[in-house]
Amino acid sequence: MIRSIVLVLRPPPRPRTTVAQVSNLLYRRFPIGRRLAHAVEQRETGRLETCDTAGWKPALRSLLALLCVPLLTGCLADRHASRSPEEKAVAFLSREVPAWHKENRCYSCHNNGDAVRALYVARQRGYVVPDNAIADTTAWLSRPAQWEHNKGDPAASDKRLARLQFAAALATAQQTGHVADTAALREAARLVAQDQEPDGAWLVGKDELVGSPTIYGRWLGTYMALETVRRAGLDELRPAAAKAERWVRAMPLNNVLQAGATLLTLRNSSDAEAQARRKAAVEFLLQAQGSSGGWGPFKSAPQEAFDTAVALLALQTARGEPAIADAIQRGRAYLLATQNDDGSWRETTRPPNGESYAQRISTTGWATLALLETGSGELKR
Repeated sequence: MIRSIVLVLRPPPRPRTTVAQVSNLLYRRFPIGRRLAHAVEQRETGRLETCDTAGWKPALRSLLALLCVPLLTGCLADRHASRSPEEKAVAFLSREVPAWHKENRCYSCHNNGDAVRALYVARQRGYVVPDNAIADTTAWLSRPAQWEHNKGDPAASDKRLARLQFAAALATAQQTGHVADTAALREAARLVAQDQEPDGAWLVGKDELVGSPTIYGRWLGTYMALETVRRAGLDELRPAAAKAERWVRAMPLNNVLQAGATLLTLRNSSDAEAQARRKAAVEFLLQAQGSSGGWGPFKSAPQEAFDTAVALLALQTARGEPAIADAIQRGRAYLLATQNDDGSWRETTRPPNGESYAQRISTTGWATLALLETGSGELKR
C-alpha cells in the first residue's frame, strides 16, 4: 500500500518576492491557506514534501495548490505592475520592518522607528500591511521599560535617539489604533522628557549636523520629541512642552529642516507670533524648492528624498494657497520620479551619495509618510 506521494517539479525561475507574495496571499485569504502557502514555497525549490495519503484531503489540497500557483502568480505579477507608488513603498517596508529583528535579534531606530510609523499610517488608510509585518515591533514599542535593554552593537547604539524614535513610533501606533494602552505612551514620554536640554531643545546627534533620516539633529529631533510629550497629555510635562515650543519660536530659519520643524511644531498655534513664524517658514520652503520639485538640506543644495519628505509634511499643514498646493504637487512628482523599482528610495546621507541601509530604510519611511499625508486620502479599491 502506497503511504506517500512525492511530487518533483521544475518550475520556471520566478522572482522570490513574487512567490512570497503568493504565499502570503494564500495564507491570509483562504481557509486552506496554511497548506497552500506551504505548497507555494515548496514549489520554488522544485520539490513538494512527502504527504501522508492516509489523509487524502491534505494531499489533494496540496496538489490543487500547485495547479493554482501559476494563475495566482501571474495575477499578482500583473497587480505588481499596476500598484501605486504608495503600495510599492508599503510592500517594501512590510518586508524590511520585521526582517531586522529576525536577522539581528534587536530592534532598530530605522526599521522599528521611522519605517513602522509609515506602516501604521498606511494600514489605517486601507493599505495592505500583514499582521506579521508589525506585530513584534508593536509588542516591543508597548514595553518602554525594556528599551534600555535592547540588544545590538553598543558602539552603534544611541540610547537617546532610540528612546526618541521608539516613543514617536509608539505615539503613532496609538494614534492609528494599533496600541490601545495609554500607559505605555505616558511612560515613553517621561523617558523622552529626561533627555531635554536646559534651553528646551533635544540634542540628537552632533549639534553641528543639519540632521539626517536616522540622526534627526537638534531641530527635527526637538519637533519629534515634543510631539510625543504633547500626545501623552501629562500635566507634569506641560512645562517641558512649553519650553520646547519657546525654543522653536526663537529658532533661526537657515535650512529646510528648521523651516519644516517650525511649520510642524506650530501647526495648531493661532497667535500672531506663531502665524508670522509659520509664514516665514512657508516662504523659506517655497524659495528653497529645486527645479525638479524636490528639496535639499539648504537652498540650492542637491535635492534629496528625505528633505523633500520633511518639506512636504510641513507644507501639508499650510495647504490652502495655490502656491503651496503647487509646491506640494511638484514635491510629490519628485518623490515619484526618484522611487526605486522595489518601492524604496535612495538613502539620504550627510554628506550626500553615501551608502547606508539604515538611512535607506528611514528615508523610505519618511518618503512613504509624505506620499500618504499629501495624497487624496484613504486607499480606494
